[in-house]
This record gives sequence, C-alpha cells and structure tokens, in this order.
Amino acid sequence: MASTFEAMYDHSVDAVLHGTGQETFDAVKMLKAADPSKYKLLGRGLSARAFRGQSQTTCPAHQSEPRGAGCIRRHRRLDHHVHEGSTQGQIANVLREFSRSLSALWIDLGDLAEDTVIVTMSEFGRTARENGNRGTDHGHANVMFVMGGPVKGGKVYGRWPGLDQSQLYEGRDLALTTDFRAVLGEAVSRHLGNTRVDQVFPGFDHPAGKFLACLG
Repeated sequence: MASTFEAMYDHSVDAVLHGTGQETFDAVKMLKAADPSKYKLLGRGLSARAFRGQSQTTCPAHQSEPRGAGCIRRHRRLDHHVHEGSTQGQIANVLREFSRSLSALWIDLGDLAEDTVIVTMSEFGRTARENGNRGTDHGHANVMFVMGGPVKGGKVYGRWPGLDQSQLYEGRDLALTTDFRAVLGEAVSRHLGNTRVDQVFPGFDHPAGKFLACLG
C-alpha cells in the first residue's frame, strides 16, 4: 500500500504536491531506519536522538526512561483545576520538566540548532484568577515561546493587555492580542521560505510585513 501511495504522488502533475509527498515518504523511510539502540531521551518529553543516530549525553535524572519512546512526545499534566500552586507546586514542577526537556532537545540538536526554530503553544489558556479549588480553569489567551538559532530572543514580543478587571476578556481571561498564526506564519515565511502563508492557513489574511519580526 505504501508503494501504491508513493507511486500516486510520484506521478502527480502538481509540482508542490509531488515535492511534499516525496519529502514525506523520505522522512518515513528515515524514521523506519533509525536504530532504537542508539536512541535515548534526554528529557522526559523531548529528544532529537532518532534524527542524529548517535548517543551523546543522557540526562541523569531520567536514565530510566524507556528507549525508542518517540522523537517528541507531548507534555501532559498541565491542566490543573485544583491545587495548582505557583512558584512551588504542580505547575512549577511540570514547567521545570518542560524547560529542562527543551534545554535537552537544544543540546541534542547540536549544530542543527542554529538552523532550527521551535515554537511552543497551547490550544487554550488559563483563567487569570484562581478558582475555588486553588487551581485555574480553561481560559482564552496564553503565551507562546519561540527558540532557535534564527530567533531574536531575550525579549517579549506583542502587546501586554494587562490584568486589571477592565482589561480581561469577559472579565475573567487574558485578552488575546496576537493571532498564533502570525507567529507560526512568520516561521513558515521567513524560516521555511514559503511566502504563501494564506495557503498554509486558509482564510488568514496577514501582510508579510506585519509579522512580529522575532526571526532574523
């Protein structure tokens, strides 16, 4: 069946479809050929080991992590409706794990990191105020992090809306000031070289010159 699909894409008259299809099949073959015995996770959630095919450094805190668990696994346990904590507690613990995993991924990428852009985001934010169970509920907006060699880092991009009651969305959530497609669109346009952002995000009309300019 795989051969049949590959042949279909190979004979496509659409140049973009043909190229994208070939890249996808090449990636699948590369992943199938990856040797799990040379693969260890540096963080509990992220690693580039399968793409590098060699062993470098294993995080001592997670040496018991099973091998071959995947290239990137999503982080869990971030949805805290009760006893969330602040600088200490559930949220602090998972954010510490998350940051260490990103750090491990960055180290593991080695020289490839200078030509890599990593964007983190969530499909929902959290309420600006604590609920009755000392946690937070699903909210409107949240922060995105961008890291990588081309990133002009060390600053906050976008407009901070404020946390005054009058500044909150519907009086409970952080107000949205930046469309996530503008952030991802800049990566698509300036890093990947695809200026047709409207085709990647149908219906998203955003002038190329109006990006946040977080990439060099």
